[in-house]
Amino acid sequence: MPDNTNPSNFSTSVGTISVNCNAISPEVINALKYLNDVDTVKRLFAEDATLWSNDPKNTEVINNRMGWLKLPTYFKPHLNDVKVFADEVIASGFKHVVVLGMGGSSLCSVVTQQLLDVDKKSLKLLVLDNTAPEAIKNIERQIDLEKTIFIVASKSGTTTEPNCFFQYFFQKLKDKQVAKPGIHFIAITDPGTPLQEVAQQHQFRMVFTNPPTIGGRYSALSFFGLVPMALCGVDVARFLATAEAMEHKCQMQPLPEKNECLLLGAVMGGAFKAGRDKITFVMDDGLDVFGYWTEQLIAESTGKDGKGIVPVNGEALGDVDSYNRDRLFIHIYTGNGDKKTKAKLDALQKEGHPLVSIQVSSKDDIVGEYYRWELATAIAGIIMGINPFNEPNVAESKANTERILSSSNDEMQQFKIAAKQGNISVYTGKDVNIEATDVKMLMLKFFDLIQPFNYVAWLPYLPESDALDNTLQQWREQVRVQYKTATTLLHGPRYLHSTGQLHKGGADNGLYILLIADKEEALPIPGEKYGFDTLHQAQAIGDFMSLSNKGRRVINIHLGKDVSKGLAELWQMLNA
Repeated sequence: MPDNTNPSNFSTSVGTISVNCNAISPEVINALKYLNDVDTVKRLFAEDATLWSNDPKNTEVINNRMGWLKLPTYFKPHLNDVKVFADEVIASGFKHVVVLGMGGSSLCSVVTQQLLDVDKKSLKLLVLDNTAPEAIKNIERQIDLEKTIFIVASKSGTTTEPNCFFQYFFQKLKDKQVAKPGIHFIAITDPGTPLQEVAQQHQFRMVFTNPPTIGGRYSALSFFGLVPMALCGVDVARFLATAEAMEHKCQMQPLPEKNECLLLGAVMGGAFKAGRDKITFVMDDGLDVFGYWTEQLIAESTGKDGKGIVPVNGEALGDVDSYNRDRLFIHIYTGNGDKKTKAKLDALQKEGHPLVSIQVSSKDDIVGEYYRWELATAIAGIIMGINPFNEPNVAESKANTERILSSSNDEMQQFKIAAKQGNISVYTGKDVNIEATDVKMLMLKFFDLIQPFNYVAWLPYLPESDALDNTLQQWREQVRVQYKTATTLLHGPRYLHSTGQLHKGGADNGLYILLIADKEEALPIPGEKYGFDTLHQAQAIGDFMSLSNKGRRVINIHLGKDVSKGLAELWQMLNA
C-alpha cells in the first residue's frame, strides 16, 4: 500500500494515473486491501468468475464473457489479415465506410471517426446508430452509394437497428441495379448467428466472426474496432500494441495499489461505496468524444440490482459551489493539460472532491484507455458486488417497442397530458402526479422532485443538430447550477444500448426527460410493415413506458410537428 494510507489522506501516482481521494480514503483503502487479499490479478487473468459471484447462474454468464481480457494478444496474429482486406477494399475504389451498429458495436467507431489520426487516402468513416429518418437521409447525402461499403455490426446478429439499416441500403443498391450488392457489405458478429446466415445468403464481401466470449461493450479491441479503423487508415498495429502494453502492465503487477487498472477500479468502487456514484468526466484537448464510449461501458456494466455508477459526460465544468458531494472527477488530458481546467479541478480537490488524473501521451494513444477502462470497470463491479457482464433490463424497452409496432392502438393514451401550451404537450409517467397550468410551472414542479444526490437525464428522440444540442446543454447548465445535481444527455435510440440499462436497473435516483416530435416523413424499411419513422417513434414511446412501469420519475415532452419551432417555443416558455 502507499505510504500515505492515513484514512483521512489518500493520494498516489502510478504510471500515467494520479489519485487524490482524501474524502473517500477509507473506502478506497478497504477496496485495495480486499483486491489484494483475494489475489485479484492472478484470478482475473485465470478468468475466475467467482471474483464477482458464487451464484451458478451468474458465474455461467461471466464465464462466457471473459474473452475481452486477452483481446490485444489474441488479435495480434489477425492484424495482417485485416490490413490485407482493408487494402483490397480501398484498391477496389470505395470512398466511404459506414458502420451500421448500436452501443458497444459502434461507439468505438464514433471515437475513431472524431479523434484518431487517419490516412486521408483511405476511406472516410461514418457511423449510423440512429433510426430517425433524417439521420439515415443525412448519411445518404454524404456518400456515393456505389462507392460505399457498409459494416453490419451486431454480436447477436439479431439487433433490430443494424438489421433494418442493412435492409434499407441493400435495397437502395438493388434499385440502382448494382449487379452484386452484397459486395458492398461486411458483417461483424459471433459465429453461427442469424446475421452470419444473412451474410452468406446475400454474398457479403466478408464476414468477420469474433470470439463469442466477449460482450458488445467490451469489444472495442475486437473486429468491431479493428476493421473500421483499418478501412479508414488507422495504424491498427500501433493501436493494438498500445492496448497490449496496458494489458501486460496490468497482468504483471499483482499489487492493486501499483496496478494502474486495479487502482482505478478500486477508486471507482470505493467512491460508489462512499456515496459518490457520479463519475464526472473532464477531458481536454478534444478527447471528449472518448466519453461517449466510457459512458456506455460504465452505465451498462454497473447499472443493475438497484445499484449503479452514473457516468456524467459533456457537462460543463463548474465552480466549487456547483456540486453536491456525490461526485468523483476523472480528468483525462494530453500534454500538460489546460491551465484553466486544472485550476478548477485543483479548487474542487481542495474542497474535498476526489480526483483522478490520467495523462495520455497523444490522442492516438487513447486506445490504451479502452483496455484500462474495461478492466477498471470490471474491478469496480467486484467492489460493488454486481455482475458487470450481464444486462438484465435491456430487453424491457425492446419488448415494449415490438408490442407497439404490432399494435394499432395509440399507446400514449394511457398517459395523461399534465400540461399543454401552444405546440407543446407534456406527458407524465404513472407515478408522477403533477398539476400545472402551463409548461414552465410543470417543469418547475418536476424539478422539485429532485432529491439530494439525484441526477437528471435528457433523452431526445429527435434528429440530431447543433441547435438541439446547444439548447439542451444550456438547460443542463441551468439545472446543475440551480439544483447542484448531475446531468446527462444521450440521444435515443443510441442510449437504449448503453445507459438505458442504468436507467431501469440502477438505483431510483434519476429524473428522465424524453423529447419527441410528430412522426417524421415516412421512410420505408424493405421487408417490414413499418418504416423508420414508425420504428423511431415506437422506440421512444416504448422506453417511456418502460421507465414509467418501473416507477421512475419520467416525463415526455412532445414538441409538435416542427422540431425547430417546438424547441424554440419550449425554450421561450422555460425562460419567460
